[in-house]
Amino acid sequence: MKVGVSMNLPDLKKAKERTSKPVEYQCQELAFDSSFQGKKYFLRTYGCQMNEHDSEEIKGILDFYGMIPCEELEKADVILLNTCAIRENAHDKVFGYLGRIKHLKKERPEVIVGIGGCMSQEEGIVEEIQTRHPYVNFVFGTHNIHDLGRLLSNAKKTSQEIEVYSMEGNVYENVSYKRDSKITAWVNIIYGCDKFCTYCIVPYTRGKERSRKMSEILKEVKMLKEEGYQEVTLLGQNVNAYGHDFQDGTLFSHLLEKVAQTGIPRIRFVTSHPWNFTDEMIDVIAKYPNIMPYIHLPIQSGSNRILKLMGRRYTKESYIELFQKMKNRIPNVAITTDIIVGFPGETEEDFQETLDVVETCQFDGAYTFIFSPREGTPAARMRDDTPKEEKEKRLQRLNERVNFYSKQKNEALLHREAPVLILGQSEKDPKKVYGYTDTMKLVNVDAPQSVIGQIVPVLITDAKSFSLDGRMVK
Repeated sequence: MKVGVSMNLPDLKKAKERTSKPVEYQCQELAFDSSFQGKKYFLRTYGCQMNEHDSEEIKGILDFYGMIPCEELEKADVILLNTCAIRENAHDKVFGYLGRIKHLKKERPEVIVGIGGCMSQEEGIVEEIQTRHPYVNFVFGTHNIHDLGRLLSNAKKTSQEIEVYSMEGNVYENVSYKRDSKITAWVNIIYGCDKFCTYCIVPYTRGKERSRKMSEILKEVKMLKEEGYQEVTLLGQNVNAYGHDFQDGTLFSHLLEKVAQTGIPRIRFVTSHPWNFTDEMIDVIAKYPNIMPYIHLPIQSGSNRILKLMGRRYTKESYIELFQKMKNRIPNVAITTDIIVGFPGETEEDFQETLDVVETCQFDGAYTFIFSPREGTPAARMRDDTPKEEKEKRLQRLNERVNFYSKQKNEALLHREAPVLILGQSEKDPKKVYGYTDTMKLVNVDAPQSVIGQIVPVLITDAKSFSLDGRMVK
């Protein structure tokens, strides 16, 4: 008979706290449990690049236990969902999938089900799992992925275990990852966020900004280079806030230059905040050819009034000034952005200002969203009078302009050569391969599969809004 256990439940109020307590740097320690050797696991990931990389850590732990990945849910012995909390539809997708898992648990009650990620850090979500989804064996958060082995072992003898820590967070080094690719790799450089934009739940789910040691980051990049990786992406919720917590003058530009000097062929970074984007960063990007001329720089709104309500701490004028600096000083740079439509109180005039910024900047692309209130954030308590239908119309109008400029930027590459890192077989045409230009544009390439993993020159032969076609230049 299974027994209950003590639980650590999420607390958004506690998760908001920020103190001067120093960050603890710890090593990942795993205790082997032979009972899971040979068992099959199914892992489903939702959300951002950080979640994808967290899933690589989860797979590294399961690999340590001798477990085998399984693509079919019905054949798995362990089912794990790594969740996202950014928008409501992410919640809906997870709970919709849990319905499918519920039926499976009735047929095979021995299957172990675990939920992790950002959703697990929300009070209301965990309450719903406890009351409506008691068949879930355990819930863990973003701060204790390293506890996964213990939670799996406990699941065989406990009813439901909730281990979610609302804390500022520590930094774990020497983490073992089972990476999804042998060509490109994520490298965490900073965890958490201290910006507290009024619409965003991330500072509550991920803890405070805390940087990894530069020596450990460089060691990881050098190891990846030795293993033949062609590209690394430096990763953080606010990647260019790296180093400020050391209080010794270390900046992201310093790290970026050191990584470039390792000689790894390609370097990218996401996601940048305009607030922390310095002239020194621009100079380093322009100086080193292995730092890709691609920058994702969220603006969120083109209205200063809305930006202030969002807590973004910059104006559209300062954003445009920064944008123009990048265009002027970084050769061939491509810039993409994020834009939220329908933030509480957004008027037609505010929205028109956003369209004006899109016309001014003519972004290479944009991720656009309708505002989704997150429980516990200040924006969720703001008065919102704009009908859903009006928000949807604004999103459509915005996407029309964004797609126009995206296609225009792609068409500018027609009949020109571009360096493309080939990543795999094309989904569009199995006789072709696909990859990305230095400016992060997707290309379906007429080339043999033998060039997968290589950077090759490609002549662009066709341009669409979201992708390019080309043939390899011999």
